[in-house]
Amino acid sequence: MALDTDLVQDQNHWGGGSRPLEARYGKLMMWFFLLSDALTFSGFLTAYGLMRFKYESTWPIAENVFTHFPGLEGDQPLLYVALMTFILIMSSVTMVLAVNAGEKMNRKAVTNWMLWTIVGGFIFVGSQAWEWYHFIMGDSGAIETSRQEILHVYNAEGERLSFSQLVHGMEEGHASNHGETFSKAEVLSSLEKNKDYYMKEPGKLGEAFSHQQSLDFLASGDVVQGANMIHNEYGRKQFANFFFFITGFHGFHVFSGVIINFIIFYNVLLGTYERRGHYRMVEKVGLYWHFVDLVWVFVFTFFYLV
Repeated sequence: MALDTDLVQDQNHWGGGSRPLEARYGKLMMWFFLLSDALTFSGFLTAYGLMRFKYESTWPIAENVFTHFPGLEGDQPLLYVALMTFILIMSSVTMVLAVNAGEKMNRKAVTNWMLWTIVGGFIFVGSQAWEWYHFIMGDSGAIETSRQEILHVYNAEGERLSFSQLVHGMEEGHASNHGETFSKAEVLSSLEKNKDYYMKEPGKLGEAFSHQQSLDFLASGDVVQGANMIHNEYGRKQFANFFFFITGFHGFHVFSGVIINFIIFYNVLLGTYERRGHYRMVEKVGLYWHFVDLVWVFVFTFFYLV
């Protein structure tokens, strides 16, 4: 009577005795990896939470930062981020369907659902790159004081103004700078002409300053457009640092998952798992993909919603 070679190999890995929770070696090792990775992300989000609590009064408000949506004019707060989240969650659903099809040895269905999972992952990574681009390029511009504090320009009605609106005038200006760069002299000259304009710190409890105080801050400071690891027009530079690091680290996980999914998809096309008699590799990469989706739910909640 022939033995199940896969079962024999699994038993040899343990060297005798019963397998913990009846789990196979590869699946158990995947759980160990995901647990360690979960602790890593927990540390990052905890550090973000502590820093936000420290600068709560002037911490940038996400719905005022992430307002772009491809093809739409005006501000669309968090709409594109919500769409990205929906796409990633739906890719997790297609992965569940791929795993279920694998258990039924339905090669055609596994191929189709794996392909949709890969497409969803690529769309998410591309969307994240698009979001990074707009975050780096900036939207309205800001003033950085000599003490490296960020201030935004407002009109008498309490509406935040972009440098484009400030320099070109409200009638000819735009809601964002649209790639234009403005010098300190241009901004200072325009601010001097408009006595009702003033500067205010970002955040829910940001302090507002008089017109003269605003001029003094600009005279001793400089203009900032866009965000990087050193300067951030949206507010605290720590906000930009955490944004790049946390979303970048998660994006790397998604990109890695897309590559792994493509390899599994290619093996499915070759009939590799059909010859083995099981689709357990699809289940293992499915665990990783679900973990990536779950982590994004926490990132989305902590970074964009809270």
